[in-house]
Amino acid sequence: MSDVVVIDYGAGNTRSVRAALKRLGRSSEVLSDPNAIRDAEFVVLPGVGSARSAMEHLNRTGAAEALRHRFASGGSTLGICLGLQLSLETSEEDGGVVGLGLIGGHVRRLHADRVPRLGWAVVDPWGDAYYFAHSFVAECPDVVATSDGVAAAVRRGSFLGVQFHPEKSGPAGLDFLEQCLSPA
Repeated sequence: MSDVVVIDYGAGNTRSVRAALKRLGRSSEVLSDPNAIRDAEFVVLPGVGSARSAMEHLNRTGAAEALRHRFASGGSTLGICLGLQLSLETSEEDGGVVGLGLIGGHVRRLHADRVPRLGWAVVDPWGDAYYFAHSFVAECPDVVATSDGVAAAVRRGSFLGVQFHPEKSGPAGLDFLEQCLSPA
C-alpha cells in the first residue's frame, strides 16, 4: 500500500504531484477507489481541470462520498487548487457546480487586473512565495492564509486546501508538502 493516494478525477496534475511526493521519498498511487480513499494514510485531491467534469467523475466513482466520509472521520487530506475549490459547497465555474461541501463557502470568479492569475506570490502570514495558476477563488470563513488579498489556504479539521501549487513551487513547495505529510 502507498503512503499517499492522489485522487483520480479524470484530469488534474497527478503526474507533477506524484513527482514531488517521490522527491520526498513517499510512494503514491493515483486512484478513485472509494475504499482506498477512506483507508489511506494521506490523500491529495489535486488541481487543474474543470469543476463540473471533476465533480461528475468523483460522484460517478463513489470518490465524492468517500471524501466526505474521510473528512467526517478526521482523515488527513490536502486539496490543491481545484482540489481546494471542490471542497466547498458550490462554484460559479461551468455555470454553477455543487461541490463536496466539506467546507462552507463558495468559489467565485477571480476579479483582478489579470485573469488567470499566474506566477509566484507571497502567502501571508507564512512569508514564502508559491506558484499560483487560477481564475477562481474560495470565499469562506475558514481562510488561514492569503495572497494578494485572496484566499491562499483554507483549513477545517483535517482538511487543508491551498490555492497555490506546492508541487510546482520549488523548495518552498516541497517543504510545505513535507510538513503536510508529517504526523502532528
